[in-house]
Amino acid sequence: MDTSDLFHLFNQKQRLFMKELNACIEPFGLFASQWTIVYTIYQHGKMTQTDLWKYLEVEAPTTTRTLKRMEDSGWIVREMGNDKRERIVELTPKAKESYSSIMKEIKRMEQNFLQQFQEEEIQQLHHLLNKLG
Repeated sequence: MDTSDLFHLFNQKQRLFMKELNACIEPFGLFASQWTIVYTIYQHGKMTQTDLWKYLEVEAPTTTRTLKRMEDSGWIVREMGNDKRERIVELTPKAKESYSSIMKEIKRMEQNFLQQFQEEEIQQLHHLLNKLG
């Protein structure tokens, strides 16, 4: 099998998914990169900026810019950590209250995206993606 073709297809499907995700959450005033941060903090609780960018595997300056926009639009708050450089990121009440509505729309989009799959195939895909990288 041509692995270049495999990864090209994977990239194309990932782009399609991101396009669908952005369209789904746009009414909430979010982009996919911001939703990833909301989802992560909601699942794991407040985190340092460093822990967040390391977990998401995104460059620190990119994460900082995204967090600044999210703070300005009322999705997160950043507080001082243990030293002057450390910042703790936490969801605002607005973000916590909006989470279930956003998730409901995302679940609907995900179901549509995966409609061709059986439950076993979804579990297998999950297993295979965890093995990547």
